[in-house]
Amino acid sequence: MTEIWALAALWLALALLAALLSIWLKVANALSEIAVGTVAQLVLGAAFGVAFLGADHAWIKFLAGAGAIVLTFLAGAELDPDVFRRKWKEASAVGLISFFAPFLGCAAAARWGLGWSVEASWLAGVAMSTTSVAVVYAVMIEFGFNATDYGKTVLAACFITDLGTVVALGLIFAPFTLKTLLFVGGLAAAALALPWLTPRFFRRFGGRPSELETKFLLLFLFGLGALAGWADSEAVLPAYVLGMMLAGTVGKNHVLVRRLRTLTFGLLTPFYFIRAGSFVSVPALIAAPGAFLLMLAVKVATKIAGVYPVTQAFRSPPKEGMYTTLLMSTGLTFGTISSLFGLSHGIVTQAQYSALVAAVIASAVVPTLVANIWFLPHHLLPKVQEAEQERPASGRPPASRRRGVE
Repeated sequence: MTEIWALAALWLALALLAALLSIWLKVANALSEIAVGTVAQLVLGAAFGVAFLGADHAWIKFLAGAGAIVLTFLAGAELDPDVFRRKWKEASAVGLISFFAPFLGCAAAARWGLGWSVEASWLAGVAMSTTSVAVVYAVMIEFGFNATDYGKTVLAACFITDLGTVVALGLIFAPFTLKTLLFVGGLAAAALALPWLTPRFFRRFGGRPSELETKFLLLFLFGLGALAGWADSEAVLPAYVLGMMLAGTVGKNHVLVRRLRTLTFGLLTPFYFIRAGSFVSVPALIAAPGAFLLMLAVKVATKIAGVYPVTQAFRSPPKEGMYTTLLMSTGLTFGTISSLFGLSHGIVTQAQYSALVAAVIASAVVPTLVANIWFLPHHLLPKVQEAEQERPASGRPPASRRRGVE
């Protein structure tokens, strides 16, 4: 156990460093964790061996996977059914073009620009079509957009984009089997039963120190995650669906959501984002940057060409529309999942896989960084967040606010 505790301390030290850097540099914490993971793997791997960080240890993979599942569930729970009914046309249009534009563009670039095989090119299109719900939701939480109609609409569009990615991966590469049918049936049954069962369970057994609500939700999230893995799907898909179905129950229970966020952002997601960053091989990218740069450039370019005109068609302010476009250009979870699927099934080579994963992870960092620096819609920020951004360089609040607190 000594090695496990020491490794856990190292990872949490990296998480703490990433949090401090995100504050000092004024960037999203998720992006800071990805960058710290990349640098840590580069430096510690060179000094002590590539396996020193232990990203493939079973318990680290579990914590990272649990972080992705719970974070995706919380993102789904933030969706307001009333807002989605009002904004479904905008969310659907943005989500669909956000999938199709990079899917076709990156597949064409891989086929005719890089000379990849037909199957590898389609796999590249699938991997680069995604939008990272995890990154977008983390940014929404950080700036308070999750409580606005704008944030809820963007999250709904993210779900539609990633649903297209999952469907494309299944239709093109994964055979439809009895396992798939059983998984869809189990997910449908849970999606229908839990909105009825959950509020009644919470009323009968909730509000106790034993935190039965959290155990109840994790039971179904992990159970359906296991069913998804057995059916050759991914655990984050049922998590998002359940989050959407329980938005009226969990999403409105602010105490429970706060506790889940504490668990997720305090412990789980640092392992997820740092581990994702550790997969970027800087030496490999320096040695052969062509495929990586082309995939990243085509993804971002096609997202902008597709999504931004749609936001303008729905009369979004130009700055807000570009912010939406850049957030929809991010990728992480489903992009890396699709790339790993291609590698494990012999669809792409190790070199192609490295280029795809690096481009996916870079797309989680670069568009979000640009969006938050130059296109942040300040008019949507909560007043407290605006006051924090106006805080003097000393880091202390203005005198009037200090007197109010005192």
